[in-house]
Amino acid sequence: MTKLRFQGVMPALITPFRYGKVDEKAFVALIERQIAGGVHGLVPAGTTGESATLSHEEHRRVVELCVQTAAGRVPVIAGAGSNSTAEAIELTQHAKAVGADAVLIATGYYNRPSQEGIYRHFLAVNDAVDIPIVVYNVPSRTIVDIGNETLGRLSKLPNVLGIKDATGEVARVSQQMKVCGPDWVLLSGDDPTGLGYIAHGGHGCISVTANVAPEACAAFYNALMAGDFATARQWQARLITLHKVLFVEPSPGPVKFALSHLGLCTDEVRLPITPCTDAAKPQIIAAMAEAGLA
Repeated sequence: MTKLRFQGVMPALITPFRYGKVDEKAFVALIERQIAGGVHGLVPAGTTGESATLSHEEHRRVVELCVQTAAGRVPVIAGAGSNSTAEAIELTQHAKAVGADAVLIATGYYNRPSQEGIYRHFLAVNDAVDIPIVVYNVPSRTIVDIGNETLGRLSKLPNVLGIKDATGEVARVSQQMKVCGPDWVLLSGDDPTGLGYIAHGGHGCISVTANVAPEACAAFYNALMAGDFATARQWQARLITLHKVLFVEPSPGPVKFALSHLGLCTDEVRLPITPCTDAAKPQIIAAMAEAGLA
């Protein structure tokens, strides 16, 4: 299998709802806004897309609609994670069937698997479906952290191409480059530390903030990929407050409020996530203004 090279900024897309159902019209419009803003890929049905509370049918539809709307203009990395390996395989099979370019898969969250269990989880998906796999390491949600030795083993599997690292620890880039080799794709999952992550040798970011500010985030990563760190630092200063306030309350509540403030969708979320509180809204609006979004 030829390994794909994913780089730049790719939004971890929200899933808009209206009256409790997926708002497909709003979702398509959000995707078109992202592509017009210059993002380098799309990631539907991940954590920010509330995958944990999507039905299986909704999950599959969100991925299919994203692939159809993107229509090859940018790559699609479909969320296919589950705490059941068998379910992760089913979601991965569907993603391949509808034309996704890769899948994003987390460790078996809640189960708290061992490092061997983590390895076998990804091995099973690798062996079942011939599609590029991005490993998602997010110990703040899964409890377990994927060790570098385990990543080294995973990097040798033919379909496992890289990682989304949401630890915020930029030194991991250098460590993983040593154990995983030069073809390992390094994507940050932590917006505030994206600049440092790229400086250490990373290739891009699966971003929450890009949902709200696609053009600014694309410009930031274009500067980084060009080695123009002076310009990138200017964008970082403009975006850093927004990066932070989008997590002032459980995500994606703040992100959905920001998008509703822009008139792009409702702020509906699914329990146990709750809508953004009135106390947080002024902070988000102020950060949006600072980022150039009135």
